Amino acid sequence: MSEQIGVMTRLRAVRRHGAALWIPLGVVIGYVLVAAVGPLLLGYDHVTTEVGDRLLSPGSATSDGGTAWLGTDGLGRDVASQIVYGARTSLTIATVAVTVSALVGMTVGALAGLVGGWVDVVLSRVIDVLLTFPGVLLAIVVAGLFARGLPTVILSLSITAWTPFARVARNVTLSIKEREWVSAARLMGVRRPSLLVRHVLPFVVPPMVAMATLEFALVVLAEAGLSFLGIGLPSGTPSWGQTVANGKEYLATAWWISAFPGIALFVLVVSVGLLGDQLSARLGRNRRSPL
Repeated sequence: MSEQIGVMTRLRAVRRHGAALWIPLGVVIGYVLVAAVGPLLLGYDHVTTEVGDRLLSPGSATSDGGTAWLGTDGLGRDVASQIVYGARTSLTIATVAVTVSALVGMTVGALAGLVGGWVDVVLSRVIDVLLTFPGVLLAIVVAGLFARGLPTVILSLSITAWTPFARVARNVTLSIKEREWVSAARLMGVRRPSLLVRHVLPFVVPPMVAMATLEFALVVLAEAGLSFLGIGLPSGTPSWGQTVANGKEYLATAWWISAFPGIALFVLVVSVGLLGDQLSARLGRNRRSPL
């Protein structure tokens, strides 16, 4: 009887922990699908305006016989289409910015930890200096210095986002390079580039993957914040932050303009954060030494 209870307990634990991973992963995949194929299924785009359809409530019929499922804004634009096109924009910016930041941070941090000496000192000081500045503040400064557009937003969000990756990569490299298999490879004459790729990076990549998911959520929030302030993307580019900003003057009469993109942003950030926590825990448990 006690064995049966133990088996049932383990099965419940597996289902519980599995749900903690698969539910947020399913939500994130859903956002990706919406961003990829959603615009193809919509009857409107994010710039179509109809003066007669201004401030329609969710579910109202439009002048062309369609339905504004999430309502319209002050210019008669469909809120649902703005959310769908905004998802594509946010996911694209976050993916590019996090990928660039992860690659730069992993390379710099692993190089500093493996080489050591003055290289480690210089790179570590650069990382520490950049970490002392608020990332959002630097992003605002960079975005304000250059013309508005996707490259500017990606640059402004990546300017400091690589530093956490670099610090973690350096710490992991410092702990790995003293292991027996790394010392043996060094004594056998393995060159540093090969040592880095074959013996160090396999242990640096797992924490980078977990960090990337958490950083992804922060980048999505930062991009929405820049667009909300009017210094991010151009006005013709769909963005959740711009849609929320456009609806702030109608909060009392047309709450849906800001509420629905805000909810979409909240659900995505929370789901990505939960997914990052689960990946961090699982990858941490699954790391094994080659010996």
